[in-house]
Amino acid sequence: MEDPLSVATNREYDYGVVGMHHVGILCENLERSLEFYQNILGLEINEARPHDKLPYRGAWLWVGSEMIHLMELPNPDPLTGRPEHGGRDRHACISIRDVSKLQAILDKAGIPYTLSRSGRPAIFTRDPDANALEFTQV
Repeated sequence: MEDPLSVATNREYDYGVVGMHHVGILCENLERSLEFYQNILGLEINEARPHDKLPYRGAWLWVGSEMIHLMELPNPDPLTGRPEHGGRDRHACISIRDVSKLQAILDKAGIPYTLSRSGRPAIFTRDPDANALEFTQV
């Protein structure tokens, strides 16, 4: 049986969450980041998003029905001294169908990664600006 207090509290905070719209990722050089996100990861630009209406350069990339917003802005995070395993750092997680296929793509491109330490089918890598990305097989 549900706790009446928790039900009331949950309804109090029910403002209609329906999903994640996008994740903002800082980059030093938009072209270098697009090379990684488009040509290595295969993500496509959402041309309908306002990349020219903001006071900085950027691009919106489709991740299923959600997006990554690349923003060419100074990054306050250090590029060195970060955990080798991205699962121990701030990261965005993308659901994929085949971790082994992505692993082969990263191997071919010479991009380092680590596998999930829990044994589940997931792979962690970093973009050119050391932003951690997780890809989990669903």
